[in-house]
Amino acid sequence: MASRVVRAFHAVEQSLAFLSIFCLALVLLFEAVARKVFHTGVPDSTAYVQHLVLVATFIAAAITSREKKHLALATAMSLREPLKSIAAVSTAVLAAALTLAFGLSSLSFARNAFTAADRVGPFPKRLIVMVMAAGFLVMSARFITTLEKKKARLPAAAGAALLGLFFGFGPLTQLLTGGGTVSLPFLTSVQEFIRPLLSGLGTPLIILLIASAFLGLPIFLVLGGIGFLLFAKAGQPLEIIPNQAYEVLTGSAIPAIPLFAAVGFFLSESKAGERMVRFFQAVFGWFPGGLTVMAVLVCAFFTTFTGASGVTILALGGLLSVILEKAGYPKRFTVGLLTASGSIGLLFPPSLPVIIYGVTAQTSIKDMFIGGLLPGLFLVFSVMILGIVYSWKHGIPRHGFRAKEALAAFRESFWELLLPLVVFGLYFGGLTSLQESAAAALLYVWGVETFIKKDVRLRDLPRIFLRCVPIIGGVLIILALANGLSYYIIDAQIPQKLSAWVAATISSKYVFLLILNLALLVVGCFMDIYSAILVVVPLIIPLGNLFGIHPVHLGIIFLANLELGYLTPPVGLNLYLASYRFNEPIHRVYRDVLMFLLLGLVAVLLITYVPLLTTAFLNRG
Repeated sequence: MASRVVRAFHAVEQSLAFLSIFCLALVLLFEAVARKVFHTGVPDSTAYVQHLVLVATFIAAAITSREKKHLALATAMSLREPLKSIAAVSTAVLAAALTLAFGLSSLSFARNAFTAADRVGPFPKRLIVMVMAAGFLVMSARFITTLEKKKARLPAAAGAALLGLFFGFGPLTQLLTGGGTVSLPFLTSVQEFIRPLLSGLGTPLIILLIASAFLGLPIFLVLGGIGFLLFAKAGQPLEIIPNQAYEVLTGSAIPAIPLFAAVGFFLSESKAGERMVRFFQAVFGWFPGGLTVMAVLVCAFFTTFTGASGVTILALGGLLSVILEKAGYPKRFTVGLLTASGSIGLLFPPSLPVIIYGVTAQTSIKDMFIGGLLPGLFLVFSVMILGIVYSWKHGIPRHGFRAKEALAAFRESFWELLLPLVVFGLYFGGLTSLQESAAAALLYVWGVETFIKKDVRLRDLPRIFLRCVPIIGGVLIILALANGLSYYIIDAQIPQKLSAWVAATISSKYVFLLILNLALLVVGCFMDIYSAILVVVPLIIPLGNLFGIHPVHLGIIFLANLELGYLTPPVGLNLYLASYRFNEPIHRVYRDVLMFLLLGLVAVLLITYVPLLTTAFLNRG
């Protein structure tokens, strides 16, 4: 009976996730058509879109917890028993306690920040924001129920409940007293006892969170927990965390993220990758290194739509590695090339990190894409040239150009090759907004793969949407909770203090840029790109202004460094995905990728010190 209830709950959860993303795309498409064709719009479309993203995020995050796919720095897998079990239980207790506290804070925020008159169409905002609280509470339960050792679950649940109530007692008090409108002296006195205790323990608990990150505590909880504890130390309302999550998730550009992620999964679930491989192989396979050029171009195409999330390596790594190894490339070179190419299209439209950077830095996303064009091409060509030189030096065989074969491959892959032009034409042509372009791209790729290529069936639509849910939930929940920490950094005037220190210490713009590169490489070693954007960007923007660095150039420097971070030991994300996909020990992947890492470092330095690469087309505008 219990298993049936659980399965039914999972089915409802998955249906709601699918419907929220599907309706998000539908509303955006209707809005674009209504505006262009009928010169009107969908009433309240902006509010519907914003709150559909909020709902999708927390349902997706709950599913991500169920599948244990939240992004983390590391896991305790390398530990031996009993340390492995102790680490797993400890991080589960801490994760469950924090999400319980976030759930209580979200309930208090929904109860006290909105009135009955605040509505999205016919729906009360308060009710919609309750999805945030429900998502956190479901995640809290799942961190316990997914523990491998069943005997540890009950004591872990008890410990998590006590710790979570300790963390979230302030919001709980606000919730029960209606923001102070009801007098409950007992709760108030307990709160007066807990508040200074939590404030005093803030620093040790922050250290504990950072240490737990290396044992597998999800990154969104590390960043959100640090922000939560910093606000507790400062005596500020802990409802700031859900408030900032709400603010960032209802931002104008955020809806593009889940939709472009879905586009990437539709491409990876179809045979689009195979068709594109055949096309680029036919076109470039005749000259030395042509197959490496093919591999880089295919990976760059996929990465623009998957946001360097590692989907490219997982979806295409097997196919490309077989082709390259059959052509005579050694496995060491193949693994290095494909690992490096897994994030090679990061600067091209419609890359998700570029969108998130533009939102965070309040820099024009369109300008960011224009500024990233030449640096992105430079990074792509540098890897291509390395492949060509390696192939020529080692005498890798090649086949002659066959025009008939190339033409047939072009016809097969024509519709997929047209996809970037569809996105560019709609967005850069000013016909649609970024999020509407994402919805149009999703409709286009679904139509192509379902009705033209027939790789995907109509009944596969929910399944493919659900395949991308862990990526959507994993990325957006990081953005949601990292925004609280970002708010604290700005509120505490840390960027201004850092700017004053740098101004007094560093006089040369070029010395500053070198230090910035080194600092961002370190950040890239230990943080994923989405977390880094939310936490680090508010710190570097005033520094860039101090030295007169163009805001778009600063953004491209940041993203290029973080792209390199995907390849940087010890915890570059692509390194671990490559280890899994190519069945190579992680230390061998470190070795295989070294040549490409050094090449990337040189390329990043040139992008940094030659600003014309970024600003050439901007200056013309």
